[in-house]
Order: sequence, then structure tokens, then C-alpha cells
Amino acid sequence: MHRGCAGPSRRQFLGLLGVGAAAVLTGCAAPAAETPAPAVPPPPPPLPPVPAAAPGASKVIFSGPTTGGRIVLTVDDGTCADCVAGYADFAVRTGTHLTFSPNGTYAREWQPHAAALRPLVAAGQVQVMNHTFSHKDLRKLPEAKIREELERNDEWVVSTFGTTTRPYHRPPFGFHDATIDGVADGLGYTRAVLWNGSYSDSETVTPQFLMSEAAKYLKSGVIMLGHANHPTVLGLFDQILALIHDRQLTPVTLDEMFGTSRAVGAAV
Repeated sequence: MHRGCAGPSRRQFLGLLGVGAAAVLTGCAAPAAETPAPAVPPPPPPLPPVPAAAPGASKVIFSGPTTGGRIVLTVDDGTCADCVAGYADFAVRTGTHLTFSPNGTYAREWQPHAAALRPLVAAGQVQVMNHTFSHKDLRKLPEAKIREELERNDEWVVSTFGTTTRPYHRPPFGFHDATIDGVADGLGYTRAVLWNGSYSDSETVTPQFLMSEAAKYLKSGVIMLGHANHPTVLGLFDQILALIHDRQLTPVTLDEMFGTSRAVGAAV
């Protein structure tokens, strides 16, 4: 006859008490404790669908309003892999709002950081504007090639960061004319972004020089030009941020400064 789990004898009972095996009193082993599943972080907010182009009249932007303490920190190019990594880490680590102006020709330098930057793009902390695919002087190109440079770069940005660059573009070297503006306008790039402050780091500079330029230009309303091309800036992020905080400035994206939206790729 089946008797289920057999109970222990008196001698077994005393021995089991000595080793604390109370669970065996009934002759049945206690179930093993379940290991809790690791916490899963919430997914980033979804990126809006890429909107259709909204052609319009061109506007050249050099600066923002000089009241309110807001500044736009822009970062061009991306020839230096360590520099791109440094700027991506700076954005993640500090929560500073940045506007990147990368060229798709440097996709190898940007791709390793796409996963880290996409949630920041979705949250509105990071913006990406069009700086053309190859960083060529657009004045020397026919209209078809100008169009190709802008369209190809936007396609790369969408595939890499999940967002359109419209309505902002920065012509390489700041060079633009009526032909360039006309092509850009027709593609929905109605805001040509130049700058009124710079670290002057398109070439290698010393840390002292870069910080002197930062001290000169980081003021309310500035659109600051920086580059992810040379490693000097890598040791200066905290000093730059401290200067910004000391002057009670607030870094914002172009969208935040000028009331535009990735959701529609135009002014709202």
C-alpha cells in the first residue's frame, strides 16, 4: 500500500534536529526558493514617425535670444572616434542638451554610440541636424549633388538615430548662397544654422586656448560651434560645464531654443 512520504524514526528525528533539517519532519523536501528575475529597465519613449518634408522660405540663424540664459552647444563632423565617444559619454553622464551635426561619411565613428544616443534623441535631450554626408563645399557642386548630400545624410541619420534632421542644416564651413538655400528650402531645410561662438577647435588647439574661447563666447543666446575631430576637448568637458553653471546658463537643443519639433520636422 502506498503510504506517501514516510516519517522519520525517533533516532532520525533527533539527528535531524541537530542539523536543522526541520523540513524533513514530514519526509518531504521543501521546494527551492525561486531566484527573482532581474529588473528590466523601462523602454525609452518612442520616436515619432519621420514626417514628410515641409518646404518653405529660408532663414539663416546665427544666434538665439540673448535673454533667458539659454545656449545651444553644437558638435560638428566626427573624424575622431575617441572624440565622438567622449561627447556621447558626456551627454549620457551629465544630461547636458546637445545638438550634433555629424557627417555620414564618418558613420564608423558614430555607429558604436547609436544605441546610447537614440534614447536621448527620443527624450529630446539630443538633437541631430544635417551637415551633409561628405562635408564638401556646396558652392562647388551642381544642384543635384547638393540635394544628394542633404538627402543621403538625412537617410543615414534616420537609420542610425531614428530621427529626421529637418528643418535644420549647417552648410559645411558655413558657406552658402542663394542656390544652396533654394535646394535646401525645397527639401524642407528652412533653417540654415551658423554660429556666433566657437571653441575654434576645427584644428588642434591647446586646452588653454580652447577654454579661453569658451570663456569668451559662452553667454546667453550663443550658438556654440565645437568639433568631434581633435582630442583636446576630451579633458575639458567638466571645466566647460562648470563655466556654464557658474554663468547660470542652460544648454538647450535647437528645437528647444526656436520652438521646432522632430515630430513634424518644421516650426510648430
